[in-house]
Amino acid sequence: MKEEDINRVHKPEEEEDFVVSEGSGDEADESAPPPSFPELETDVKTSIESLGGAVFPKLNWSSPKDTAWISSTGSLRCTNFSEIALLLRSSDSVVHDLFHAYDSCTDKTASRPSRFYLALRKWYPSLHPEMEFRCFVHDKALVGVCQREVTNFYPVLVEKKSELKEVIKQLFVEKIKEEFESESYAFDVYVTKDGRVKVLDFNPWGASTLPLLYTWEELEELSGDEVELRIVESRCGIRPGLKTAVPYDYLDTSEGSGWDQFLRNVDVELQRQTQSSMSKAGG
Repeated sequence: MKEEDINRVHKPEEEEDFVVSEGSGDEADESAPPPSFPELETDVKTSIESLGGAVFPKLNWSSPKDTAWISSTGSLRCTNFSEIALLLRSSDSVVHDLFHAYDSCTDKTASRPSRFYLALRKWYPSLHPEMEFRCFVHDKALVGVCQREVTNFYPVLVEKKSELKEVIKQLFVEKIKEEFESESYAFDVYVTKDGRVKVLDFNPWGASTLPLLYTWEELEELSGDEVELRIVESRCGIRPGLKTAVPYDYLDTSEGSGWDQFLRNVDVELQRQTQSSMSKAGG
């Protein structure tokens, strides 16, 4: 099968000879056994227990950061296999990893990695989101830094802006610049209370990596002579983020959408109930 056939979403109802057979639908679904991964579930359970009972899941690169809306906690904190599976299967970021990871590479020979890994990281509830930063490196030069959580305003960042920029620059020069092979990339760091900087993750330049308070066009034009740290300077500067995102279907109220049909059905039902009440009153 060709790769483009694999990536294409197949919709049998669009085929001319598509026929719904008897026993399809709910009856067929009830007879089909649900997917089961007992060995994987056991490994995941053991890993979660060894990491303190709560984890943060991700695949080769992407985490299901766009599915916090569906979690009961409003975060990516998972305590069992079912919660991890729910986040992964609901994530567009994960789908990108599975089918289009290499699409932005000019020298690609495939659209995705040959193997995939599920990485579980220990969940640290004490981490402060305002101390996470994304750093952008272009042609081996650190050209920009910005706060990772752009959906809130943190006054402490305004107070410590210069100090934070210096400790992040120092980490890059001493630990990353000559050690990391890629010439252009992004990396995320966390600054502790005592000023230590810890590397959280590395991300590809461009593609699905969010530039947050920058644009990729801006970053490509920066020279790195003077590194800029961008933060949300006031509540007016708050940006929407993936943690506040919901599926488009939730917001789409245009004609023919799911919400449009739902509201039409509600109107019909209200009219039916009103007419029924009037008939009883008249009788």
